[in-house]
Order: sequence, then structure tokens, then C-alpha cells
Amino acid sequence: MSQYEKEESSDRYSLRGKVFHQLREDILSGHYKEHEELREMAISEEMGVSRTPVREALRQLELEGLVTIIPNRGAFVNGISEQDVQDIYLIRARLEGLCARMAAERIDESTLEEMEETMMLTAFHEEQGHYDQLFKLDSRFHSLLYEACKSKILEHELKIFHQYVQQVRKNALKKEARAEQSTKEHMAVMEAIKAHNADEADRLATRHILNSIKNHHYTKIEKLLEEQPGGDVSSDEE
Repeated sequence: MSQYEKEESSDRYSLRGKVFHQLREDILSGHYKEHEELREMAISEEMGVSRTPVREALRQLELEGLVTIIPNRGAFVNGISEQDVQDIYLIRARLEGLCARMAAERIDESTLEEMEETMMLTAFHEEQGHYDQLFKLDSRFHSLLYEACKSKILEHELKIFHQYVQQVRKNALKKEARAEQSTKEHMAVMEAIKAHNADEADRLATRHILNSIKNHHYTKIEKLLEEQPGGDVSSDEE
């Protein structure tokens, strides 16, 4: 377990951490809608905690931009807009490329073995059409990639971005064509890392993230894909 995961795990066991992570999960999954009020009393009763950890969690969510607290009125969900999603993927593409580059130089044998095992399971569940499992394995692959870069700061930032767009990712992986292509792209990234080819790992990981959101036809992302050497990663695979 990485240092970040240890800190994250420890935080989850605190009352504030428990409430914060649950509320963030509910906001990012769409359980709470944009502009919906988050009532302290209702949340505290639902989670079986006092209002203090709920209030602290809401303040932390406000710092992350997911909630707006209006004095004497309450806390309201900001949600994730399409512009936010575009910005997150543009930033994440650059950071994930850097992460893959660093992983190619720093990955240890045990992490590489876990990554290979994850890809074997992905191939099996893809063949069976188990899309819920594919979503979990997609998260596992990226978690291992972030761990492999051996940078606590970069791992922390990428995990947050990864969580922020979970609903978009889940919807994308329900599409058979995208699920299959994503598996190919993950495999290509892993092989580049295994070969310690930092340039190729960077290039493939960057294009994987851009390809993940390409179907939304965001202009900036389409332009970046055109600027990437070799164009769409799918042209390398098919």
C-alpha cells in the first residue's frame, strides 16, 4: 500500500473522513443533484453521526469546489459541469502521461505483476460482458499506475481527478466498443512501462485519457488528439 493510500485509509476511519468521502462519492455519482441542498440534520441522522463531522465535511467539500455554503441558508451542491469534465480530462491527460513516464522508470516488480494480473482479469470480464467488473478493474489499473510512479504528490492529484469523473467513466465503459478499446490502450501502456520505454508510455497514456472523453466531441480534446504523434491511439491497435 502506498503512503497516499495509508493516509487516505486512515482518514476514512475518522468520523469527518467517513462523512466527507461518502458525501463526495454521492455528489460525484450523481446521487445529489446540482443545486440540491445538503441538510446537516438529515445527513447526520442518515449516517448516524453528530452534526459536527457533517459540518466539517461540508467545509472540506466547499474547499474542493463541490459545495457552496451560503451563510444562514445552507450548503448546496455545485456538482461537476461539462466544462469541469473537459478541464479535468485535459489536465489529467498531461499528468497521466507524466505518471506513465515516471512509472516506466520506477515501477517495481510486484506492482508490475499486479498490473499484469489486472489486465488478465480485464480481458476475461470484457469477454463475458461484465461491465461493472470492468469499471472496478479500470479503477484498479489506474490506481496501480499512479502507485508505480512513486510520487506521493502526483498519485494524490491523479486519484482525485480520477474520482471526479467516475460517472463519465462508468457510462463510457458500458459501451462495448469503448470498453474493448480501453483494454487495448491499457495493455499498450503497460507494455511500454514493462519495457521501460518512458517516451512511449507517456505518449500512450496521454492519448488514452484523451480518447476516453473523445466521444463527447470536445473541441479542445479533438484538437489535442490531432496534435498527438500518430493521431488516435486506435490507429495503432487496429
